[in-house]
Amino acid sequence: MQADAGSHKWSHHLNIDYDEFRQFNILFSVIWIQCMSGHIFLKTAAMLLLFLLASVVQAAGDAAAGKDQVTACVACHGQDGATGLDGSYPNLAGQHEKYLLRQLQAIQSGDRAVLLMAGQLTNKTEQNLADMAAYYASLPAKSSQAVGEDEQVAMAQQIYRGGIARKGVAACAACHNPSGSGNAAAGFPQLAGQPAQYTTVQLKAYRENQRITDAIYGGMMRDIAEGLTDTEIGALADYIQGLR
Repeated sequence: MQADAGSHKWSHHLNIDYDEFRQFNILFSVIWIQCMSGHIFLKTAAMLLLFLLASVVQAAGDAAAGKDQVTACVACHGQDGATGLDGSYPNLAGQHEKYLLRQLQAIQSGDRAVLLMAGQLTNKTEQNLADMAAYYASLPAKSSQAVGEDEQVAMAQQIYRGGIARKGVAACAACHNPSGSGNAAAGFPQLAGQPAQYTTVQLKAYRENQRITDAIYGGMMRDIAEGLTDTEIGALADYIQGLR
């Protein structure tokens, strides 16, 4: 009870609710254990922990107001936010609000180049973006299935859960959770159910230094993707699609 009371006290000081603070503590513990076991390396662990300390305040979006801001979005992402025109479009429904807001901001500023989004966010205010993020976060997430062969899925599972120590590839599960649910408080995205085609493109973009939205994490995703082959990326993307 003493520890629980202390956690409530600290969550109040950090301006986050108790559940978010618990997620923060759990992720901190996971990162530390992964680092000590050699599954992630000191630079990666340090960047993650520093980011955790700097990112505990949630975006203040209004989901109801956000619904009015996404009328143009449904053409590509579907009415439910999870039925894109094809597999190159990400599922937005159920994605974490903090992550969605950060990506919308990056697209609007040009830090993340998405050709099909060009001009879509030009006249949106910061509050508009926060409301859009809150709306999509409020929608139910969509699940899918992996379609790869058993050997491919097993390889991907090993990489996802344990990384590839000899190549310096950290375990995806350290930040994105073994189930692919990510971590809302830290702003780490939910991966489960994302179309394999979309995930493949994003991992390759990180690997080729074409996507740099991980700069706030010290380039962590680019460091990880650099150690992955096309075959490993394809297997991982398929495995992630089937997580739930």
